[in-house]
Amino acid sequence: MASFITKACLFPPTSTAFPNINFNNTNSHKVDANFIKRAVELADKSAGISAPHPNFGCVIIEAGRIVGEAYLHAEGATPAEVQAVKAGREWCRGATAYLNMEPAYIHGDHTAVSALIQARIKRVVIGIRNPLEHMKGKAIQALRSEGIHVDVLGEDLHGDMVEKALKSCLEVNAPLIVRATSKIPYSVLKYAMTLDGKIATNKGDSKWVSSNISRDRVFQLRARSDAIIIGGNTVRKDNPILSTRQEGGHFPARIVMSQSLNLPEDAQLWDTSKYETIVVAQKGARRSFQKYLASKGVEVVEFEVLNLRDVMEYFYRCGYLSLLWECGGRLAAPAISSRLIHKVYAFIAPKIIGGKGAPSPVSELGMIQMTQAFNLHDVHYEQVGPDMVVGGFLQPIPNLIPTIPSLSEKTKMELSVSPTESSNNIISFYKTWDAYGCFSNFSSHPIKLPDEGGNYSIWSSVEHYYQAHKFYGVQDQIARDCFETIKSSNSPEKAAIIGRKLQKQRPDLVRDDWESAKADVMYRALKCKFSTYPHLKSILLSTGGSILVEGSQKDLFWGCGRDGNGLNYLGRLLMQLRLEFSNNS
Repeated sequence: MASFITKACLFPPTSTAFPNINFNNTNSHKVDANFIKRAVELADKSAGISAPHPNFGCVIIEAGRIVGEAYLHAEGATPAEVQAVKAGREWCRGATAYLNMEPAYIHGDHTAVSALIQARIKRVVIGIRNPLEHMKGKAIQALRSEGIHVDVLGEDLHGDMVEKALKSCLEVNAPLIVRATSKIPYSVLKYAMTLDGKIATNKGDSKWVSSNISRDRVFQLRARSDAIIIGGNTVRKDNPILSTRQEGGHFPARIVMSQSLNLPEDAQLWDTSKYETIVVAQKGARRSFQKYLASKGVEVVEFEVLNLRDVMEYFYRCGYLSLLWECGGRLAAPAISSRLIHKVYAFIAPKIIGGKGAPSPVSELGMIQMTQAFNLHDVHYEQVGPDMVVGGFLQPIPNLIPTIPSLSEKTKMELSVSPTESSNNIISFYKTWDAYGCFSNFSSHPIKLPDEGGNYSIWSSVEHYYQAHKFYGVQDQIARDCFETIKSSNSPEKAAIIGRKLQKQRPDLVRDDWESAKADVMYRALKCKFSTYPHLKSILLSTGGSILVEGSQKDLFWGCGRDGNGLNYLGRLLMQLRLEFSNNS
């Protein structure tokens, strides 16, 4: 990926990427806005490549030409800034870097900022501040402290073009921004309807309302989402697969919401060999059917009361960023009225079927006056084959431009307390962008370790090493090929997808002693990581007296599990490693 980007983004000294722009005026806000938009275009390539992650793009300009550009491939992969600097080489000195979002600057991860500083970048233009509170403004401050001039859209730069570029920066990372500010995942409602507003006939037939071209667009929407949500009625009537129809890349989970679990036993969704399925139900519903689903590898999550906001808060805690709702009107209505839907995509087919009893995309909302209607914002229209696609936001994306407090307000602010000041504190980590994200086995910290044959190799992350060693020593060509494929994967997310998929489809290829050996494999890799990077070791030691918890709600072995019933083995291994380091000190 990086080599392709390098080849595609370097231009000879006489070329220009944007000939209609006057590059002689290097302070032109129009120039800045256009290159930020280019960074956004690159960042958008991140969406849907693998599991959810912030979308980062970086463009480096020197003397009016692009010398390097790149985007973040996945969580834990090489930062866009590092790739772009590598592409730009010596031309980065004195250049301007354009970033759609402030880069990560956190415990143990200063990689992106350090790359810009070491490349002697003179100026950095940033679209929006990082929406995560523990990182917001940190990278900007670090860059300015090194003498680099930093401009932020909407704060230091203004104008109509700047406002448009700023909006594009918000939109490309809308899932992360909504999740950070609202504490629920970003939700998109998609439906296809006829010109007279019907999603099916009186008899319930809905195949097919829209065209093949529109359905291809839906597959793209799915591939950009962490999970697809439908209701039980859709399972009973349509029996969908909910795939992305693509090989490789990210495969979203399939979520079925059914209060009573009145669902068929032969649904295609119960085949979890390729795609994960989660069923959300009311507590106690059809226990025998729950056991049947569990035997198929389907996860069942029970709630005392099936309240949609509680369900969304649960999936927020699971780490989901973006959800695509492909449900019928009976589920769409409460989701909208509960303010859980953020954007709508309506595929309108040039067809009329009529019928008083034919269902519509959204059932009863209880409105009696037109003034009560929900209005869409930033509406856009697109012709897709014979269909028209209308998209718009039900809720505006939160504005990240900081409000500067008055002097009287500043005096009332309390000093923040370090999380390690309390001996009884629990430090939770999960995603690499969490406050203690460097503890994650997905963090971008390469390690050098021997395999069990004594041959040393460089591994891109702890997760690469862990996943590959599920198949180490197995005398089968598929297992050996998988070992090498995982090792060369360009992100820990990709390594995890490959390893988990083969483990599920071919459990016979997993080494016989894996269940007893996997904790030792993980500990060996973690010890190498924290021994290799002294600053990571210092951070780990600074948590002394605190309980470390891997915050994955879904992982019952390495994480805390839902309601804290998981084994938290990753947290335990880190506390064991912390004790070992302390004793040695």
